[in-house]
Amino acid sequence: MRVAKSMGGRKATAAIVAAAATVGLIGSSIGSGDASAAGVIAKDRYVTSCGMPTGNALGKGNPKGRVKVQTWMRPGNKRTVILLDGLRAEYGTSGWFQQTNAWRLVNQGVNVVMPVGGPASFYTDWDAPSNFNGQRARYRWGCVIDKGVVPMLRRAGFGSKNGKYALAGVSAGGNAALTHAAQRRDLYYAAASFSGYNYLSAPGMRTALRVAMLDVAPGPWNVDAMWGPPWSPRWTQNDPAMLINRMHGLKVFVGSGNGFFGKYNYPQNVGDDLFKGTPLEMLAWTQAKAFEVSAQVQGLPVMTYDANGTHAWGYWRDMLFNAKRRGLFN
Repeated sequence: MRVAKSMGGRKATAAIVAAAATVGLIGSSIGSGDASAAGVIAKDRYVTSCGMPTGNALGKGNPKGRVKVQTWMRPGNKRTVILLDGLRAEYGTSGWFQQTNAWRLVNQGVNVVMPVGGPASFYTDWDAPSNFNGQRARYRWGCVIDKGVVPMLRRAGFGSKNGKYALAGVSAGGNAALTHAAQRRDLYYAAASFSGYNYLSAPGMRTALRVAMLDVAPGPWNVDAMWGPPWSPRWTQNDPAMLINRMHGLKVFVGSGNGFFGKYNYPQNVGDDLFKGTPLEMLAWTQAKAFEVSAQVQGLPVMTYDANGTHAWGYWRDMLFNAKRRGLFN
């Protein structure tokens, strides 16, 4: 059983922040099952890397290769969702595929797309390569997703809503999904954050991310190489809570567990779930509530999801299918 990890931080929960920041995203495997079905085209596709490292996070052996994208398409499906991984993404397959059966949405009218890779990337364009671990070229995930994945989907005939797609992510990929969608309304009509950190301007959050990224393989990562020092305006530009005014007309889903144990907390993972998954999800819950309140004040409708659960893949799978049932992708 694979265990995945992520991060967190906030002044009101200083003790939790310190613990969460040092450990990363944790998840419980629930199995991907047989990722094939009659009439479904399951295919690995490749898009431009925009010059960023691929093959592994440091680009060793393939510094300017192409980015792998796992896809499931059924002819006739009219919608497509792009699923972003968490902080500890790997370069072989997406965590969504390793840990869930999210691909089954293809049998419910929604094509599924999973970009592969991006550990510690926040799926954004970095200012510079991470000098702490010798990264050979800076991450450019914003370019890859917006200028690589989306054009590929259009060329390949993936169903869309007026030429636009849905974007969703877990943990570090959750706030990235909201940010991308807010900044590129021409490409996306819906966005979902599952246990994401959607209020990066909260007191202590930037320090928490700094500490968390020191513990992500192949680390340590220098967070200053991402959006600059804490006072850089790029932090605000990539904070979902600061972009709500650009989300009007966008379908938005924000989900989080409350940190209490639920149906996906297995006996063999009790230690990790209690000391990592619980504080991380409590942090995600406070961030979700802060975002929801801000959205309400600014008149932005948001689909919300609250349930028992820790920072784990089983709960994120449930959030995804809950979003589908409630019409996020319509």
